[in-house]
Amino acid sequence: MPIEKTTLGKDFEICRILNGMWQVAGGHGQIDLESAVLDMAKYQESGFTTWDLADIYGPAESLIGKFREMIGDNFQALTKFVPNPGPMSNSIVTYYIEQSLQKMKTNCIDLIQFHWWDYNNQSYLDAMNNLSKLQNEGKIKHIGLTNFDTEHVRIMKEHGHNIVSNQVQYSILDQRPDKLMATFFAKHGIKILSYGTLLGGFFSEKYLGVDEPHRGNLTTASLQKYKNMIDIWGGWQLFQELLLTLDKISKKHQCSIANVATRFILDKPQVGGVIIGARLGIVEHKENNAKVFGVKLDEKDISSISSVTVKSNDLFDTIGDCGDEYR
Repeated sequence: MPIEKTTLGKDFEICRILNGMWQVAGGHGQIDLESAVLDMAKYQESGFTTWDLADIYGPAESLIGKFREMIGDNFQALTKFVPNPGPMSNSIVTYYIEQSLQKMKTNCIDLIQFHWWDYNNQSYLDAMNNLSKLQNEGKIKHIGLTNFDTEHVRIMKEHGHNIVSNQVQYSILDQRPDKLMATFFAKHGIKILSYGTLLGGFFSEKYLGVDEPHRGNLTTASLQKYKNMIDIWGGWQLFQELLLTLDKISKKHQCSIANVATRFILDKPQVGGVIIGARLGIVEHKENNAKVFGVKLDEKDISSISSVTVKSNDLFDTIGDCGDEYR
Protein backbone atom coordinates (compact mmCIF):
# COMPACT_ATOMS: atom_id res chain seq x y z
CA MET A 1 0.00 0.00 0.00
CA PRO A 2 1.25 3.55 -0.72
CA ILE A 3 2.32 5.56 2.32
CA GLU A 4 -0.43 7.96 3.31
CA LYS A 5 0.44 11.66 3.39
CA THR A 6 -1.22 14.77 4.74
CA THR A 7 -0.71 18.51 4.57
CA LEU A 8 -0.04 20.77 7.54
CA GLY A 9 -1.05 24.36 6.97
CA LYS A 10 -1.45 25.19 3.30
CA ASP A 11 1.46 23.41 1.71
CA PHE A 12 3.62 21.30 4.04
CA GLU A 13 3.23 17.65 3.06
CA ILE A 14 4.36 14.96 5.51
CA CYS A 15 4.04 11.19 5.87
CA ARG A 16 1.21 10.12 8.17
CA ILE A 17 3.65 7.85 10.00
CA LEU A 18 6.57 9.92 11.22
CA ASN A 19 9.90 8.49 12.35
CA GLY A 20 10.39 9.52 15.97
CA MET A 21 13.90 10.32 17.20
CA TRP A 22 13.31 10.54 20.97
CA GLN A 23 15.06 7.19 21.21
CA VAL A 24 18.46 8.72 20.35
CA ALA A 25 18.25 10.96 23.41
CA GLY A 26 19.14 8.10 25.78
CA GLY A 27 17.31 5.46 27.75
CA HIS A 28 16.67 3.25 24.72
CA GLY A 29 20.02 1.56 24.15
CA GLN A 30 23.37 2.81 22.93
CA ILE A 31 23.14 4.54 19.55
CA ASP A 32 26.01 4.29 17.09
CA LEU A 33 25.79 7.51 15.05
CA GLU A 34 27.17 6.04 11.83
CA SER A 35 24.79 3.07 11.97
CA ALA A 36 21.93 5.42 12.82
CA VAL A 37 22.45 7.54 9.68
CA LEU A 38 22.64 4.42 7.50
CA ASP A 39 19.39 3.21 9.07
CA MET A 40 17.78 6.59 8.33
CA ALA A 41 18.62 6.06 4.66
CA LYS A 42 16.72 2.74 4.75
CA TYR A 43 13.63 4.51 6.09
CA GLN A 44 14.00 7.10 3.33
CA GLU A 45 14.23 4.39 0.67
CA SER A 46 11.06 2.80 2.08
CA GLY A 47 9.18 6.08 1.67
CA PHE A 48 9.16 7.10 5.35
CA THR A 49 10.62 10.56 4.76
CA THR A 50 9.33 12.54 7.76
CA TRP A 51 11.38 12.84 10.94
CA ASP A 52 10.30 14.12 14.35
CA LEU A 53 13.09 15.35 16.61
CA ALA A 54 13.94 18.05 19.14
CA ASP A 55 16.70 20.30 20.35
CA ILE A 56 16.72 18.29 23.60
CA TYR A 57 16.91 14.83 21.95
CA GLY A 58 20.67 14.41 22.35
CA PRO A 59 22.32 14.20 18.90
CA ALA A 60 19.05 14.11 16.93
CA GLU A 61 19.52 17.46 15.15
CA SER A 62 23.14 16.65 14.33
CA LEU A 63 22.03 13.29 12.91
CA ILE A 64 19.63 15.13 10.63
CA GLY A 65 22.53 17.35 9.56
CA LYS A 66 24.66 14.32 8.69
CA PHE A 67 21.70 12.74 6.92
CA ARG A 68 21.19 15.91 4.86
CA GLU A 69 24.85 15.86 3.83
CA MET A 70 24.42 12.29 2.67
CA ILE A 71 21.13 12.41 0.73
CA GLY A 72 20.21 16.08 0.23
CA ASP A 73 16.97 17.82 1.18
CA ASN A 74 14.37 15.32 0.03
CA PHE A 75 12.87 14.74 3.50
CA GLN A 76 10.96 16.61 6.19
CA ALA A 77 12.52 17.38 9.57
CA LEU A 78 10.24 18.57 12.37
CA THR A 79 12.24 19.74 15.35
CA LYS A 80 11.24 21.33 18.66
CA PHE A 81 12.09 24.42 20.66
CA VAL A 82 12.02 23.42 24.35
CA PRO A 83 13.49 26.29 26.39
CA ASN A 84 13.59 26.62 30.15
CA PRO A 85 10.91 29.12 31.23
CA GLY A 86 12.35 32.62 31.45
CA PRO A 87 12.76 35.76 29.35
CA MET A 88 12.12 35.04 25.68
CA SER A 89 13.66 38.06 23.99
CA ASN A 90 14.27 38.11 20.26
CA SER A 91 18.01 37.56 20.79
CA ILE A 92 17.44 34.53 23.07
CA VAL A 93 14.94 32.84 20.77
CA THR A 94 17.08 33.60 17.72
CA TYR A 95 20.15 32.12 19.42
CA TYR A 96 18.42 28.77 20.01
CA ILE A 97 16.89 28.58 16.55
CA GLU A 98 20.25 29.40 14.98
CA GLN A 99 21.75 26.51 16.97
CA SER A 100 19.17 24.15 15.50
CA LEU A 101 19.72 25.47 11.98
CA GLN A 102 23.46 24.97 12.32
CA LYS A 103 23.18 21.40 13.64
CA MET A 104 20.60 20.44 11.03
CA LYS A 105 22.71 22.05 8.28
CA THR A 106 19.85 24.02 6.78
CA ASN A 107 18.83 27.63 6.25
CA CYS A 108 15.18 27.04 7.12
CA ILE A 109 13.44 24.69 9.57
CA ASP A 110 10.43 22.89 8.06
CA LEU A 111 8.40 22.96 11.28
CA ILE A 112 9.40 24.20 14.72
CA GLN A 113 7.29 22.71 17.53
CA PHE A 114 7.26 24.89 20.63
CA HIS A 115 6.97 23.43 24.14
CA TRP A 116 6.56 25.43 27.37
CA TRP A 117 6.89 23.99 30.85
CA ASP A 118 5.11 26.61 33.00
CA TYR A 119 1.96 28.50 31.99
CA ASN A 120 2.35 30.78 35.03
CA ASN A 121 5.28 32.31 33.17
CA GLN A 122 3.59 34.06 30.26
CA SER A 123 6.84 34.58 28.37
CA TYR A 124 5.60 31.81 26.07
CA LEU A 125 3.71 34.58 24.25
CA ASP A 126 6.99 36.47 23.73
CA ALA A 127 8.56 33.28 22.41
CA MET A 128 5.72 32.86 19.91
CA ASN A 129 6.06 36.48 18.79
CA ASN A 130 9.76 35.98 18.14
CA LEU A 131 9.29 32.64 16.42
CA SER A 132 6.83 34.43 14.11
CA LYS A 133 9.50 37.06 13.36
CA LEU A 134 11.95 34.31 12.43
CA GLN A 135 9.26 32.79 10.24
CA ASN A 136 8.89 36.13 8.44
CA GLU A 137 12.66 36.20 7.99
CA GLY A 138 12.54 32.82 6.24
CA LYS A 139 14.31 30.81 8.96
CA ILE A 140 11.18 28.84 9.88
CA LYS A 141 8.54 27.60 7.41
CA HIS A 142 5.82 26.56 9.84
CA ILE A 143 5.12 26.88 13.58
CA GLY A 144 3.53 24.14 15.64
CA LEU A 145 3.26 23.28 19.32
CA THR A 146 4.09 20.38 21.59
CA ASN A 147 2.02 19.40 24.64
CA PHE A 148 -0.05 22.57 24.81
CA ASP A 149 -3.55 22.22 26.22
CA THR A 150 -6.61 23.49 24.39
CA GLU A 151 -6.99 26.60 26.55
CA HIS A 152 -3.48 27.87 25.85
CA VAL A 153 -3.74 27.12 22.15
CA ARG A 154 -6.89 29.24 22.23
CA ILE A 155 -4.96 32.08 23.91
CA MET A 156 -2.28 31.96 21.24
CA LYS A 157 -4.86 31.95 18.46
CA GLU A 158 -6.45 35.03 20.07
CA HIS A 159 -3.03 36.68 19.86
CA GLY A 160 -3.06 36.07 16.12
CA HIS A 161 -0.55 33.23 15.85
CA ASN A 162 -0.74 30.87 12.89
CA ILE A 163 -0.35 27.35 14.31
CA VAL A 164 -0.43 24.31 12.02
CA SER A 165 -0.05 21.46 14.54
CA ASN A 166 0.14 20.36 18.15
CA GLN A 167 1.99 17.20 19.19
CA VAL A 168 0.26 15.37 22.04
CA GLN A 169 -0.15 11.91 23.50
CA TYR A 170 -3.00 10.13 21.75
CA SER A 171 -3.74 6.41 21.86
CA ILE A 172 -6.49 3.88 22.41
CA LEU A 173 -5.61 4.27 26.09
CA ASP A 174 -5.37 8.05 26.08
CA GLN A 175 -8.17 9.64 24.08
CA ARG A 176 -8.14 12.98 25.91
CA PRO A 177 -7.88 14.98 22.65
CA ASP A 178 -11.47 13.88 21.90
CA LYS A 179 -12.78 15.93 24.83
CA LEU A 180 -11.93 19.51 23.80
CA MET A 181 -8.94 19.69 21.50
CA ALA A 182 -10.19 17.96 18.35
CA THR A 183 -13.31 20.14 18.08
CA PHE A 184 -11.38 23.37 18.64
CA PHE A 185 -8.66 22.34 16.19
CA ALA A 186 -11.22 21.48 13.50
CA LYS A 187 -12.47 25.06 13.63
CA HIS A 188 -8.96 26.49 13.29
CA GLY A 189 -7.33 24.11 10.82
CA ILE A 190 -4.83 22.69 13.33
CA LYS A 191 -3.71 19.06 13.00
CA ILE A 192 -2.70 16.74 15.83
CA LEU A 193 0.59 14.87 15.64
CA SER A 194 0.23 11.89 17.94
CA TYR A 195 2.88 10.20 20.07
CA GLY A 196 2.59 7.41 22.63
CA THR A 197 0.21 5.68 20.22
CA LEU A 198 1.97 2.33 20.74
CA LEU A 199 2.60 2.96 24.46
CA GLY A 200 6.33 2.63 23.95
CA GLY A 201 5.88 -0.94 22.69
CA PHE A 202 3.21 -2.23 25.10
CA PHE A 203 0.72 -2.43 22.23
CA SER A 204 2.27 -5.61 20.85
CA GLU A 205 1.88 -9.37 20.94
CA LYS A 206 4.89 -9.52 23.27
CA TYR A 207 2.81 -8.34 26.24
CA LEU A 208 -0.33 -10.36 25.53
CA GLY A 209 -1.07 -12.98 28.18
CA VAL A 210 1.96 -12.24 30.34
CA ASP A 211 2.23 -11.36 34.01
CA GLU A 212 2.53 -7.72 34.94
CA PRO A 213 6.16 -6.74 34.38
CA HIS A 214 8.32 -5.59 37.27
CA ARG A 215 9.72 -2.09 36.98
CA GLY A 216 13.26 -3.48 36.70
CA ASN A 217 12.31 -5.46 33.60
CA LEU A 218 11.17 -2.38 31.69
CA THR A 219 14.35 -1.80 29.72
CA THR A 220 13.56 1.50 27.99
CA ALA A 221 12.45 4.94 29.13
CA SER A 222 9.36 4.57 26.94
CA LEU A 223 8.22 1.36 28.63
CA GLN A 224 8.70 2.90 32.07
CA LYS A 225 6.74 6.00 31.05
CA TYR A 226 3.80 4.17 29.52
CA LYS A 227 3.56 1.54 32.26
CA ASN A 228 2.65 4.48 34.50
CA MET A 229 -0.06 5.44 31.98
CA ILE A 230 -1.45 1.88 31.99
CA ASP A 231 -1.60 1.97 35.81
CA ILE A 232 -3.50 5.28 35.82
CA TRP A 233 -5.81 4.16 33.02
CA GLY A 234 -7.03 0.98 34.67
CA GLY A 235 -4.23 -1.44 35.48
CA TRP A 236 -2.67 -4.53 33.98
CA GLN A 237 -5.71 -6.82 34.07
CA LEU A 238 -7.88 -4.39 32.07
CA PHE A 239 -4.96 -3.78 29.72
CA GLN A 240 -4.77 -7.53 29.10
CA GLU A 241 -8.45 -7.51 28.19
CA LEU A 242 -7.76 -4.70 25.72
CA LEU A 243 -4.75 -6.51 24.22
CA LEU A 244 -6.85 -9.65 23.74
CA THR A 245 -9.48 -7.61 21.89
CA LEU A 246 -6.83 -5.96 19.71
CA ASP A 247 -5.28 -9.35 18.99
CA LYS A 248 -8.61 -10.67 17.68
CA ILE A 249 -9.00 -7.58 15.48
CA SER A 250 -5.43 -7.89 14.19
CA LYS A 251 -5.94 -11.53 13.23
CA LYS A 252 -9.14 -10.57 11.39
CA HIS A 253 -7.21 -7.99 9.35
CA GLN A 254 -4.02 -10.11 9.08
CA CYS A 255 -1.89 -7.44 10.71
CA SER A 256 -0.25 -6.73 14.08
CA ILE A 257 -1.65 -5.31 17.31
CA ALA A 258 0.58 -2.28 16.70
CA ASN A 259 -1.03 -1.80 13.28
CA VAL A 260 -4.51 -1.77 14.82
CA ALA A 261 -3.46 0.70 17.53
CA THR A 262 -1.91 3.00 14.92
CA ARG A 263 -4.84 2.80 12.48
CA PHE A 264 -7.29 3.58 15.29
CA ILE A 265 -5.58 6.93 15.90
CA LEU A 266 -4.88 7.72 12.23
CA ASP A 267 -8.65 7.46 11.68
CA LYS A 268 -9.34 10.22 14.21
CA PRO A 269 -10.54 13.27 12.24
CA GLN A 270 -7.93 15.84 13.37
CA VAL A 271 -4.91 13.53 13.40
CA GLY A 272 -2.35 14.46 10.78
CA GLY A 273 0.12 11.76 11.67
CA VAL A 274 1.34 9.25 14.24
CA ILE A 275 4.94 9.34 15.46
CA ILE A 276 6.48 5.89 15.85
CA GLY A 277 9.87 5.71 17.53
CA ALA A 278 12.82 4.54 15.47
CA ARG A 279 15.56 2.85 17.51
CA LEU A 280 18.10 3.59 14.82
CA GLY A 281 20.77 0.96 14.36
CA ILE A 282 19.12 -1.32 16.95
CA VAL A 283 15.60 -2.35 15.89
CA GLU A 284 13.53 -1.38 12.87
CA HIS A 285 9.83 -1.73 12.14
CA LYS A 286 9.55 -0.24 8.65
CA GLU A 287 7.83 -3.23 7.06
CA ASN A 288 5.35 -3.64 9.90
CA ASN A 289 4.61 0.10 9.98
CA ALA A 290 3.83 0.05 6.25
CA LYS A 291 1.11 -2.56 6.80
CA VAL A 292 -0.95 0.07 8.64
CA PHE A 293 -1.94 1.63 5.33
CA GLY A 294 -3.72 -1.54 4.26
CA VAL A 295 -5.80 -1.82 7.45
CA LYS A 296 -9.41 -0.60 7.44
CA LEU A 297 -11.13 -0.85 10.81
CA ASP A 298 -14.91 -1.27 10.69
CA GLU A 299 -17.67 -0.31 13.13
CA LYS A 300 -17.56 -3.71 14.80
CA ASP A 301 -13.82 -3.26 15.49
CA ILE A 302 -14.37 0.17 17.00
CA SER A 303 -17.28 -1.11 19.09
CA SER A 304 -15.17 -4.01 20.42
CA ILE A 305 -12.42 -1.61 21.48
CA SER A 306 -14.90 0.78 23.10
CA SER A 307 -16.48 -2.06 25.09
CA VAL A 308 -13.15 -2.37 26.94
CA THR A 309 -12.04 1.26 27.15
CA VAL A 310 -15.39 2.29 28.65
CA LYS A 311 -14.37 0.35 31.78
CA SER A 312 -11.24 2.47 32.30
CA ASN A 313 -10.63 5.60 34.34
CA ASP A 314 -11.26 8.90 32.57
CA LEU A 315 -7.73 10.27 32.00
CA PHE A 316 -9.10 13.75 31.30
CA ASP A 317 -10.56 13.81 34.81
CA THR A 318 -7.50 12.14 36.35
CA ILE A 319 -4.66 13.99 34.58
CA GLY A 320 -6.30 16.96 32.85
CA ASP A 321 -6.15 18.11 29.27
CA CYS A 322 -3.38 17.10 26.88
CA GLY A 323 0.05 18.03 28.15
CA ASP A 324 -1.04 18.62 31.74
CA GLU A 325 1.12 15.63 32.76
CA TYR A 326 4.16 17.82 32.05
CA ARG A 327 3.10 20.67 34.36
